[in-house]
Amino acid sequence: MKKAVCIISGGMDSAVAARIAKDEGYGIVAVHFNYGQRTEARELEAFRAVSDSLEVLQKYEIDLPFFKNVGGSALTDKSIAVPIGGIEEGVPVTYVPFRNGIFLSVATAIAEKEDAEAIVIGAVEEDSSGYPDCTESFLSSFEACANEGTKKETVIKIFAPLLHKYKKEIVAEGINRGVDLSLTWSCYQNEQIACGVCDSCRLRLRGFEEAGVEDKIPYKTV
Repeated sequence: MKKAVCIISGGMDSAVAARIAKDEGYGIVAVHFNYGQRTEARELEAFRAVSDSLEVLQKYEIDLPFFKNVGGSALTDKSIAVPIGGIEEGVPVTYVPFRNGIFLSVATAIAEKEDAEAIVIGAVEEDSSGYPDCTESFLSSFEACANEGTKKETVIKIFAPLLHKYKKEIVAEGINRGVDLSLTWSCYQNEQIACGVCDSCRLRLRGFEEAGVEDKIPYKTV
């Protein structure tokens, strides 16, 4: 069986991306990162639920505590407020410096060890928060770097099936493929009841609304 290392945050996008990989015949090696984010415990819970639903071959839960030492993001530094005033232009303070680059580096090591052919990431360029590490050019460059820095017989494809989709399309894609989106968690700041007003909640809620589907996770403000 061909294998794919799937970076699964516990959010909607990565869950749908992993499902697409499974539907394309990949055996899934699920990888999750605990990096000191505000909703670390809730995201881990969602990762485990999503992984179980996908019947993955193996799970890796990787701790990366140094992100809190680096700081510079509202997700890892509680002295920086999570924006709740609406989605803004430019790179928001919820951007974690080079997070996807670091995640992909660890995933590359796992992929080489597991003899996996692909790394799957739920990056979204079209309808995201403006993160620079969620672009086609970045992922293409990283793929070249990963293949340059691994064994000659290691050939890894970076697979981002949602990169050019909008949130409403991701919601529809997930439902059409039988993904239980209620298992996923997107809120940046709450772990029990989603705030409904952070960038991630706003994007998720807008996607469900435009897709004409009810989002079944609990929200404090809708």
